[in-house]
Amino acid sequence: MRLKIKKTGTYKYSKKYLKLIKDASVYDVAIDSPTTHAPNLSIKEKNNIYLKREDLQPIFSFKNRGAYNKIFNLSEKKKSLGIIAASAGNHAQGVALACKHLGLNCNIVMPVTAPENKLNAVKRLGAKITLFGENLAHALTKAKEISERHKYTFVHPFDDKYTIAGQGTVGKEILTDGINYDFIFVPVGGGGLLAGVSAWVRQNKKKIKIIGVEVDDSACLTEALKSNKRVTLEKVGLFADGVAVSQVGKNNLDVIKECVDEVITVNIDEVCAAVKDIFEDTRILSEPSGAVALAGLKIFSKKLKNKNLLAISSGANVNFQKLGYIVERSELGENREKILSIKIPESPGSFLKLAKIFGKLSISEFNYRKSSDVDAFVLVGIRTTSEENFNKLKNKLKKFKYKFSDYTENKISNDHLRHMVGGRSNTSNNTKSVERIFNGEFPEKPGALLDFLSNFGQKWNISLFHYRNIGSAYGNILIGIEDQNKNKNILINHLNKCGTLFKEETNNKAYLDFLK
Repeated sequence: MRLKIKKTGTYKYSKKYLKLIKDASVYDVAIDSPTTHAPNLSIKEKNNIYLKREDLQPIFSFKNRGAYNKIFNLSEKKKSLGIIAASAGNHAQGVALACKHLGLNCNIVMPVTAPENKLNAVKRLGAKITLFGENLAHALTKAKEISERHKYTFVHPFDDKYTIAGQGTVGKEILTDGINYDFIFVPVGGGGLLAGVSAWVRQNKKKIKIIGVEVDDSACLTEALKSNKRVTLEKVGLFADGVAVSQVGKNNLDVIKECVDEVITVNIDEVCAAVKDIFEDTRILSEPSGAVALAGLKIFSKKLKNKNLLAISSGANVNFQKLGYIVERSELGENREKILSIKIPESPGSFLKLAKIFGKLSISEFNYRKSSDVDAFVLVGIRTTSEENFNKLKNKLKKFKYKFSDYTENKISNDHLRHMVGGRSNTSNNTKSVERIFNGEFPEKPGALLDFLSNFGQKWNISLFHYRNIGSAYGNILIGIEDQNKNKNILINHLNKCGTLFKEETNNKAYLDFLK
């Protein structure tokens, strides 16, 4: 999704940041990060693409800039009280590094779902950690409560003028690297980096277009712009934990509305593809949030040619557990892997005939289990070099009378079906029960499964269950439940009380083809 911003035409809020950014103190703990040309991406996207390498900062993220500038500018009295902050990881490291450098007591509240690598990094910097809640919003509430009780000085992760100014030094460096950019792409969580960069760039080089990029499952800026006010998202996806924020900052939004041209949303598959692109050009493994800006650049650049485009590579604190998922989904994100469900006769030689249709195409996976004596469904992953080649394959399948469905964008297929093809429900033999399928998430914390099953109880029988962790704060669930009630709302109301959000997928075609 792309949303153009009707800028106010004034710099009422952003003009004060010019002096704040110019005077910002960041280089005690930060480097003037280099700009890297991305030759592979430039050829592929037909534009000159550059990466601002904030992944090379001492904490492998830009967050040390804003955190240090905020804490450095505190009064001596507030510093002496001790510092507290809330963060899922990168801001926590920035605050801990600042406190270590300045010799201050540091307390960090982190969600219980925070990645282990970020927890360990904060511990190494000497901060005291309190684990609380399942997301940043919960941790923020707890941090403010502790702050009031112990009189600690609270440091907000993004909604603060000194934090914004510290992040704005990224924009100042961009304009001094000698390249005349046409577009700058900035990742968005709470909006601190976008506000700081745009405030400096817009007022110093008006011709450059500034594009904010959000992940579609945490697009709090997009929703705020659509509503013309800050809104709080009910649910935030946590795969790209560095930008998983439910509400954009007030100070941030004021600046963004004056200085940013457009905001664009990307999905997780597109982010994973961008992680791969950064690795191929830099040999750095970006964390998902660090590749968000590049994912937006790639979408935006399709209608551009020979332009100078810069994406801020904002972090490299990747959770190692996510790598397998990133590799798997990067093919989908680049539109290079297609998933087809193909119906074939249940007879000897059927696989061979189908294989001849594929010819020398690269097959990434092939899933099958016998389900009847007449027909069978196979789930096939196919690597393609272009949409044109994929259309040729589909036309060939039609020519030979094969019935098929394209499941490339089917969430149930991609998250679950590819890992569990084979089982079939036998509830059709029981006229009193109907199998209903629900898709949901579990928080990645000890006891989550036990908590859910205890709340679910023993009134309904679970007929199917698949759980898959992707190295994120939440793991995906697919559950089948045998329901004997004519009133469908009874089961839905019961599930709503179990502490896990579910969406019914009983009519999902992937389920009907392979698991029903």
